[in-house]
Amino acid sequence: MGEADQGNAARGRALWLSTISFTICFAVWTIFSIIGISIKQKLGLNETEFGLLVGTPILSGSLIRLVLGVWTDQYGGRRVYTVVMLAGAAATYALTWAHTYPQFLVAALFVGIAGGSFAVGVAYVSRFYPAGKQGTALGIFGAGNVGSAVTKFLAPFVMVAFGWEVVAQVWAAALAVMAVIFWIFSDEDPVVKARRERGEKPKSAWLELAPLKNIQVWRFSLYYFFVFGAFVALALWLPQYLINVYGVDLKAAGMIAAMFSLPASVFRAYGGHLSDRYGARRVMYWTFLVGVACTFILSYPPTDYVVRTVTGSVSFHLEMGVVPFTVTVFVLGFFMALGKAAVFRHIPVYYPNHVGAVGGLVGMIGGLGGFVLPIAFGALNDLTGLWTSCFMLLFLIVVVSLLWMHLTVRQMERGVVGEELRKLPQFPELETIHKPEHIGALAGVVLTEWQPENREFWEKTGRAIARRNLWISIPALLLSFAIWQVWSVVVAKLPSVGFNFTTSQLFWLAALPGISGAVLRVFYSFMVPIFGGRLWTTLATWSLMIPAVGIGYAVQTPSTPYVVFLALALLCGFGGGNFASSMANISFFFPRSEKGNALALNAGLGNLGVSVVQFVVPLVITAGVLGWFGGDPVMVTEGTRQVPLWLQNAGFVWVPFIAASAFAAWFGMNDIASAKASFADQAVIFQRKHNWVMCWLYTGTFGSFIGYSAGFPLLAKILFPDVNVLPFVFLGPLVGALSRSATGWVADKWGGGRVTLWVFVLMMLGVLGILYFTGIREQPGAFWGFFAMFLLLFFATGVGNASTFQMIPNIMRKEMDRLMPDADPAARVRQAEKESAAITGFTSAIAAFGAFFIPKSFGTSIDLTGGIEGALWGFFIFYVTCVVITWAVYVRKGGLLHDIERQGATAPLAQPAQ
Repeated sequence: MGEADQGNAARGRALWLSTISFTICFAVWTIFSIIGISIKQKLGLNETEFGLLVGTPILSGSLIRLVLGVWTDQYGGRRVYTVVMLAGAAATYALTWAHTYPQFLVAALFVGIAGGSFAVGVAYVSRFYPAGKQGTALGIFGAGNVGSAVTKFLAPFVMVAFGWEVVAQVWAAALAVMAVIFWIFSDEDPVVKARRERGEKPKSAWLELAPLKNIQVWRFSLYYFFVFGAFVALALWLPQYLINVYGVDLKAAGMIAAMFSLPASVFRAYGGHLSDRYGARRVMYWTFLVGVACTFILSYPPTDYVVRTVTGSVSFHLEMGVVPFTVTVFVLGFFMALGKAAVFRHIPVYYPNHVGAVGGLVGMIGGLGGFVLPIAFGALNDLTGLWTSCFMLLFLIVVVSLLWMHLTVRQMERGVVGEELRKLPQFPELETIHKPEHIGALAGVVLTEWQPENREFWEKTGRAIARRNLWISIPALLLSFAIWQVWSVVVAKLPSVGFNFTTSQLFWLAALPGISGAVLRVFYSFMVPIFGGRLWTTLATWSLMIPAVGIGYAVQTPSTPYVVFLALALLCGFGGGNFASSMANISFFFPRSEKGNALALNAGLGNLGVSVVQFVVPLVITAGVLGWFGGDPVMVTEGTRQVPLWLQNAGFVWVPFIAASAFAAWFGMNDIASAKASFADQAVIFQRKHNWVMCWLYTGTFGSFIGYSAGFPLLAKILFPDVNVLPFVFLGPLVGALSRSATGWVADKWGGGRVTLWVFVLMMLGVLGILYFTGIREQPGAFWGFFAMFLLLFFATGVGNASTFQMIPNIMRKEMDRLMPDADPAARVRQAEKESAAITGFTSAIAAFGAFFIPKSFGTSIDLTGGIEGALWGFFIFYVTCVVITWAVYVRKGGLLHDIERQGATAPLAQPAQ
């Protein structure tokens, strides 16, 4: 066997022997999560006393990690690991001799020695692997956390059959046997072996501890407090939580709790791989974001509501069942595993000669969370009487961690672009010790510069990256529109399943997502430069889960009060708000010559979500496509027969697609360094008169599109009650979306101003046609004429949506020549791009109010006059003003865009700088 083969064999043995040893050590370390329940009953402990008992070994195991890490650096992992396992085995067996609470606390203190093995294993394993593979190797080793799941799977069966004493004896024997196996088959790590061959003495403990003087070690280790400390705390707490909250027996509690411990351990190896490939910071963001979502859901206590209505009191109950609880803790555990790997990925890179000491400190602070949190859980339970209070505390911890991490990262990167950005560390905590050899070591794939107007850059690199971001953005935006407009279909079916809402109330449900989406767009339009396109797209997509799941649950119970539906309708505005940030984000990626078409594709195919929801929902609510996950159907009358209706599928069907899209956004999209700006930097657009002019024009195009999409299904059903309109209503938004995505090139070629002018003329004709067919709606075939005129309107709005957005960058390029005459051309271009993106988002925010005002105008017109004619004449007058403004400000000779659009709507790509 060659030297390389021998090295690989020793490396493999070191990894797998260490991982198996750590698995058994962790099983011993968390043994009180099962046997502690029996001891609690035997001694009559309260929740706080129980928390102290299960937390004591965690405390000692955490504190000893620092010492063991230093000893590993000094004397080698092979010796220290073996001694730790033998000591842990002896302490575990000694548990069987304890009879009083103080005796159990003392015994538990020494059982914690097994938990200190983590610091030993990290230092030992990392020395066998090169820097590029350490993340994966340490992730595999850290998967030994699965020992917690082993205890939960097996210990309940042993304890029920033989008693808790036998569990302690068997676990102690397994640990002792593994110590012998490890000593026989393991090798000394390369560093210790080389030091002994040179006859060198190990460094003193004080020198090993020297890196601990760096403040970033202490600050950075706080991340580990959540990803590991909270994991250990929940691993100890969940069995008794499940027994008391859901009334399951010990065996079932152990199995369910293992559904948290198993993914939180096994997938740590995958977290190491993701950290190596995509960067540790990205993995940490995912960990904290999902942690926020899961702990928020788990925090909600069982609640009974009594709502007083005009017809009497309505009561209903909200509580998470054991199945969704299990699924949620599984997801939480999975992402905690990724976070644990991401944190420890940094240590061998920045402290290659002090892995034991630094890893011991980080592990100690993380482990202290496993001691402090169970005690805090017990105290909160005693104080509040709420079992979910433990998740409330974790929610607070993870929110603070996420905000602290993100704000410091953005502060570090603000004002830094190009090559200098690439040189920054992944986290500000490491900035003071970040050296040239660390550049890029933990970053994964990062986009640090962007020059779309440079032809060489665009052809070689830019186009592929821009298109990838566009094609990830489109489905995310499509889902956003689907959630935003889902009420346009659901409201028409609510009476069929037993909801007694008035016509006015139904119009309010169709209209409210419009107003909330419009308000959110105002804020969303500024978020991309502040938070970054990738993070914000991920957050915005993930937020769609709330209304999707909420609708699925609410429509299943006819006693659900109207106020709940109002709240869900407002929450659907999350989908509407996403458009502003999505368009602002994509606008940064493409050169001026392709920007119109790119934005048209993003918006047009995203707008398809309106058509998709109006096509898909009528299909999925008539079939049990989600099986038992979707719940039971309601039998409704359709003609002369009874048919099943799964109205809850209107919300639930989007859940898996939202999750997949959020994952794709985080792992596939990019941030652009030059796009970063504060709110103050972007707020300058409020001083630009063309921002307000374009708000008016875009309200005429997009406001009409989204407003007619929201109001048309219910309007058609009211005006033509004998026609089954639901199979056809999706065609209007489909035509509008396709015309937008397919006609962006028209504005690029002929000029957005000229196209927009004729769009408004066409929309005026469409409104006159609707007025005509509404007046003869009693005659045969009137519906099809009415429907054709709406299709004409939808087509015109789609073309206008693309052409108005094409106008904005041309307007701002022209304006920057006037506003920044002394700036160099590159500076004017960058400022124009930033302001164009902000105006694009802000105009879309204002225009989105059309989703509220158009349906509400129809409803108000019907209430006041008995017909929709008043609303339609108001729309006609508005389109007349749009024609006048477009001609006077932009298109006429002397207008801002006249010369640009006559000479060619777009300029060629810039040549590379010489």
